[in-house]
Amino acid sequence: MEERKLFDGEYRLMKMVWEHEPVRSMELARLCLEDMGWKKSTCFTVLKKLAARGFLINNHAVVTSLVKEEEVQKRESQAIVDKNFSGSLPAFVTAFLAERKLTKKEAEELRTMIEKAVE
Repeated sequence: MEERKLFDGEYRLMKMVWEHEPVRSMELARLCLEDMGWKKSTCFTVLKKLAARGFLINNHAVVTSLVKEEEVQKRESQAIVDKNFSGSLPAFVTAFLAERKLTKKEAEELRTMIEKAVE
């Protein structure tokens, strides 16, 4: 299966697609100009690259994703844990929480996720 890594600009464009799809390519170019200051040519170049790599399709000037946001987030998150924490989720969570306090609601949500993952 093709590697699904996105560079920062590609991820930002994909976020826009996920938020607005199906979206006309000219509308997407307008959104990219407003949000990121990209020229139309930059937007279309990144669109072509993402289409060639199988992330989205631009069919008759209507852009839709071929990859779900959750799939990309999952792969990106796992890559960070693997690269920076030798694959250790507890080490990642420890680093993440070192300077941050959780709300009771966040702590409960995490407990629920952990319980489901253990089952």
